[in-house]
Amino acid sequence: MKIVNTVLVVAALSLVGAVSAPGARADQYNKKTVMTFNQPVEIPGQILPAGTYTFKLLDSRSDRHIVQIFDADGMHLIATVLAINDYRLQPTGRTVVKFAEQSGDAPDALKAWFYPGDNFGQEFVYPKQRAIELAVAIKEPVPALPADSTDLNTVAIVAITPEQTEVPVTEVVQTTAPVADDPAPAPTVATEELPKTASTLPLIALLGLASLGAALVVKRLS
Repeated sequence: MKIVNTVLVVAALSLVGAVSAPGARADQYNKKTVMTFNQPVEIPGQILPAGTYTFKLLDSRSDRHIVQIFDADGMHLIATVLAINDYRLQPTGRTVVKFAEQSGDAPDALKAWFYPGDNFGQEFVYPKQRAIELAVAIKEPVPALPADSTDLNTVAIVAITPEQTEVPVTEVVQTTAPVADDPAPAPTVATEELPKTASTLPLIALLGLASLGAALVVKRLS
């Protein structure tokens, strides 16, 4: 099984290799991250030779899921690829990159990239025919777009299953943040009315006597 390294730390999974890179340089807004691969890596549309690359999000207010890949110093643009949201339950403090591992000498395909501390990452979208091949090989759904797509902002993204079936991408990829469970309603506090301990008749009688006394005083003074 091939393992692709980035910078410092390497972790391998059975079908998808996950790479953690605590030493990767990164910027918060555009998620700029510099990573080094010691073997060729496939990205949508091409193969990256072993080397150091700069990944960052395109500065776009309309779509925050277009990834630009530059050379090591970030001066030469190599590729612009489309991605979608991919949420994870446990963010980490380091860069994580997942690969779809290929058999034989074929380069592993870049599957997802997570920026340090984020609970969401970028799931890479492959041309439809290549997505079919990857889905069959790794036995996992792969996001796909039509081969003739040119506008990354309006393209309809789908997912290809290992059975080569096209399904809505939201059925197989967590593209939105999980909805938190609704908080339990506050318990209803029952209020009890205190029992009346005495009748109001004595009070009425007292008021009557007071009124009568006042009337007699007024009459005497007049």
